[in-house]
Amino acid sequence: MNTTASVTVIDHPLVQHKLTLMRQKDRSTNSFRRLLHEISMLMAYEVTRGMPTQLVEIETPLEKMQAPMIEGRKTCFVVVMRAGAGLLDGMLEVVPGARVGHVGLYRDPKTLIAVEYYFKMPGEMHERDAIVLDPMLATGNSAVAAVERLKETRPKSIRFVSLLAAPEGLKNFHEHHPDVPVYTAAIDRQLNEHGYIVPGLGDAGDRLFGTK
Repeated sequence: MNTTASVTVIDHPLVQHKLTLMRQKDRSTNSFRRLLHEISMLMAYEVTRGMPTQLVEIETPLEKMQAPMIEGRKTCFVVVMRAGAGLLDGMLEVVPGARVGHVGLYRDPKTLIAVEYYFKMPGEMHERDAIVLDPMLATGNSAVAAVERLKETRPKSIRFVSLLAAPEGLKNFHEHHPDVPVYTAAIDRQLNEHGYIVPGLGDAGDRLFGTK
């Protein structure tokens, strides 16, 4: 794991191996979806490393003891629709007690500005640690807008998780939200003229759902 100035690159060999497979252009929709599920589970272990625990009394076959358990109900995964849904199931397998919120955004193809069309969060967000899920941190506009909206609910903490990030997107995101750490599997070279990450892996949503 490589951490620099609020950005953590999860460089575990299994994560990097699966990311390489996902980048291949001839990877099927089914295979891409399965790999994204697997990689999100692996990333969840690092993203939740600082998750709060509480001591509870349990009974082993030999005696009673105080043992740590995750306060899963205090965690909220926030899906940036639609591609963020691909990271959710793997995360929930690791933290099944977490609540789930949704932010619906689309990128205007001309301006590249994020436009909101849906927002729904669990109650009592002030007690929850929010983990925002969006596979591609490209221009950063959607990420900035999603976190801006999320901050209105005053969660206890916010972390942002992406599969890939571009330097331009990271710069934009941290100019607006310097307090929010980013976790990603790779920081690619740059954005192209259409705002896509290169070398990248294409449009994560299209590859996940088999759309164009």
